[in-house]
Amino acid sequence: MAWPPPFTSFCSYLLFVFFFGLGSRICYGFDIHHRFSDPVKGFLGLDDLPEKGSLDYYVVMAHRDRLIRARHLAASYGQSSPLTFANGNDTLFIGTLGFLHYANVSVGTPSLSFLVALDTGSNLFWLPCDCKKDGCVTGLQTSSGIEIKLNIYSPNNSSTSEKLSSGSTLCRPSDQWSSASSNCGYKIVYLSNNTSSTGILVEDVLRLVTDDDQSKAVDARITFGCGQNQTGTFLMGAAPNGLFGLGMQDISIPSILAKNRLASNSFALCFGLDGVGRINFGFNGSSDQSETPFNVRQSHPSYNISITRITVGSNSSELEFSAIFDSGTAFTHLSDPAYTFISESFNSKVEEKRHSPDSVIPFEYCYELRANHSNFKKIPSMNLTMKGGDDYFVKHPTALIPTPEGGYLYCLALLKSEDINIIGQNFMIGYHVVFDREKMILGWKDSNCYNDESSNTLPISPAPSSVVSPVLPVIPVTTEGNGNNSHTPAAAPSSSPVKHAPIWSCDLLCVVVVMDQS
Repeated sequence: MAWPPPFTSFCSYLLFVFFFGLGSRICYGFDIHHRFSDPVKGFLGLDDLPEKGSLDYYVVMAHRDRLIRARHLAASYGQSSPLTFANGNDTLFIGTLGFLHYANVSVGTPSLSFLVALDTGSNLFWLPCDCKKDGCVTGLQTSSGIEIKLNIYSPNNSSTSEKLSSGSTLCRPSDQWSSASSNCGYKIVYLSNNTSSTGILVEDVLRLVTDDDQSKAVDARITFGCGQNQTGTFLMGAAPNGLFGLGMQDISIPSILAKNRLASNSFALCFGLDGVGRINFGFNGSSDQSETPFNVRQSHPSYNISITRITVGSNSSELEFSAIFDSGTAFTHLSDPAYTFISESFNSKVEEKRHSPDSVIPFEYCYELRANHSNFKKIPSMNLTMKGGDDYFVKHPTALIPTPEGGYLYCLALLKSEDINIIGQNFMIGYHVVFDREKMILGWKDSNCYNDESSNTLPISPAPSSVVSPVLPVIPVTTEGNGNNSHTPAAAPSSSPVKHAPIWSCDLLCVVVVMDQS
């Protein structure tokens, strides 16, 4: 069964800009000069960006002025500016790459740009590096034949790089494997089937800037993984150019930035309804945000919170359980009784006809819409009451799926778990989420990710889209030789099974981390 891929001009524009920045080592930041210039509009073939002198243009300019004034006021009160990536604080939801949020990061000297998936469910930041045969994705080939080349990191090509020794404090002796090498090796295994990254730990410079109108450069020396061999969904399109672990352990970038006093021990992610988001480090939230405490487990600390009540429409149940907030998991996973209560309550209030089970679609509760209709009647409200009493309303619990017949299905985008409860990023949409590791709380506040004072990106009339497709419309191209650092990808086989590999739910929650000598 062939399912048509989704398409929105706005997200296509952003994706093109992200990848164009990677390929040319230039990031066309979302600045008024670049985004609305005739050359950029002509290159992208778009005519829906604000024209200079138009009403939208002046709205954008006025918004920019308000942001600048707000940041000057914050600075005058002695508040330090958060940090973000040198290429900007923008993040982008990319359905064709595992339904995850991505950011453009710059590492090394000279710096190279990488499009990395953001994962609060794991700790290690790793990049494809000195790749073994078939161990990395070097490029993405679209169904239309366009080839997007991806950068590959190598410690030998960066003057600021240094390999970590087995004696480093971040290379845990209790977990090391026996080897004759003095390098600190790692192997990290994820929840997705047969998904892992293996390599050595290195130090280098991560290029950051202050997230304010000054955009002052901050070079942070960090430790990360030189990923020589990736397996599983990493070779199928999820996180093809690296994974940015944002967990609580010492190896994570937020922990390193806090330890080096470059930022307070907190960071924030914003998840916009249109797929555009934000990230910054050292942001501690606002006084009007809702909050709930973390349940910290010393053996494996994570962003684990407690839910005390679930309400779907008029149905309510006192169900107390814990769950992990994990941006590296595309869709929310809940075990019983929470899963059954939400699903059956939702189903009881939906008016459309329920779709018969389909092995291609992982969601249990889907509903049919007429051909050429993508609108459905109001769905029931859904609220998770957190420990402490604050409400967390799920703004985007459904996924809209085009069918081969020209119609649509909409599904409750919830998956049944046998053990771990995970609040995936689809339940974070519409919120600015603060992971405050100093106060040990999770904070959240309604946001469209455009009007926040913490955002240095200008609004450009977002075009919301909730359409998803079960087919991966890009073909990852892997390395053909050992230590291949070339930007030229190997030819993709015409019968590649990856072309139709459904990466429906990319579960990148880390389950095993091993440091070894290799």
